[in-house]
Amino acid sequence: MNANTSASVSSVPAYMDAIGRRARAVSRDLARAETGIKNRALAAIADAIEAAAPRLKAENARDLEAGCARGLDAALLDRLGLIDARIATMAEGLRQIAKLPDPVGAIEDLKYLPSGIQVGRMRVPLGVIGIIYESRPNVTVDAAALCLKSGNAAILRGGSEALFSNQAIAACIREGLVAAGLPEAAVQVIETPDRAAVGELLRMKDYVDVIVPRGGKGLIERVSRESLIPVIKHLDGVCHVYIDDSADTEKTLNVAFNAKCQRYGTCNTMETLLVSAARAVDILPPLAARYTDEGVRLKGCERTRAVLPDIEPATEADWDIEYLAPILSIKVVDGLDEAIEHINVHGSHHTDSILTEDYSRARRFLREVDSSSVMVNASTRLADGFEYGLGAEIGISTDKLHARGPVGLEGLTSQKYVVLGDGQVRQ
Repeated sequence: MNANTSASVSSVPAYMDAIGRRARAVSRDLARAETGIKNRALAAIADAIEAAAPRLKAENARDLEAGCARGLDAALLDRLGLIDARIATMAEGLRQIAKLPDPVGAIEDLKYLPSGIQVGRMRVPLGVIGIIYESRPNVTVDAAALCLKSGNAAILRGGSEALFSNQAIAACIREGLVAAGLPEAAVQVIETPDRAAVGELLRMKDYVDVIVPRGGKGLIERVSRESLIPVIKHLDGVCHVYIDDSADTEKTLNVAFNAKCQRYGTCNTMETLLVSAARAVDILPPLAARYTDEGVRLKGCERTRAVLPDIEPATEADWDIEYLAPILSIKVVDGLDEAIEHINVHGSHHTDSILTEDYSRARRFLREVDSSSVMVNASTRLADGFEYGLGAEIGISTDKLHARGPVGLEGLTSQKYVVLGDGQVRQ
């Protein structure tokens, strides 16, 4: 770690300006880098991470010790830890991204027009991507790899709780870049823990093209509020599963249970279960029994509590809460229309699913629910870049411009029109 790590507040603007200038300068080198060179860099970074495993664990131990002293909770400390298996996963992830198709330069929809020209759209890098994230050091590797493969320069700002771990990983990234003949500044990890660096990054519109925040709601709200740069983000994951009249019982029990209980603290976990009134009596008791056995605390509307009298009453506020915990709100609705209306009013436009055997209702749900991922007979937990075949993701976007849903390599590119002619002029 160099002297910039302990940069004072007064030096942070100059430090960040230098990072931005370097990123903008090398972004042009990355945009024209051949696929083979980028893949060699990813492989070299993977090798460097494996070779540096003892050092990575030693630096991570410093972060864990500091975190314990600061009173970080057990869940945060767990996400912060770098054990052998996680280091191996980081290296394997780099090699998997190297195997993915390179989106840069791909031309789509090329067609002849009456004038004789051919018009298509070419995928190009966004340029410089700033990523602000918390806790997990593996995000440093994932973000660097995705930006590199998509031809973008990256400025990464991890949480102060992972400072030493991230700098050790950054050294491996620089080593791999140099080995492949790419500039070290292609991926820069901010070294100062000073929070002023985040504010500076959010104002660097002359250097940075897109900001991606990954973390808690407080971080994302701050970034959305202060950034002068376009942001790819989602705030909440208030996800729904709707059980339709025609839902298959076995599918319903398995999918609705998995959507809540496979993992509680993720943005694609179901937080509200909607049940058609025609199925409440036969579906809710066995499903509630499975939730209760798993330790899930249930809250319900009056119609739900008529079937499950022992559960807590749900308040109006419960329909808008992302619990990220073993808590589930349940509402009985009159049918598809009320379910869609509830989701569009109370949901966060993240991921919502219908359980039905009725093709027409499934089509209506897909068309009318205004979310970045809409599913039929599938768990919301599948809303993930890896599960969607993207290889990896930088995050999930609930915005409607540019990228929506899990953001993989294509989401880190834009498109420009390309025209192929043979001397044509406009008449």
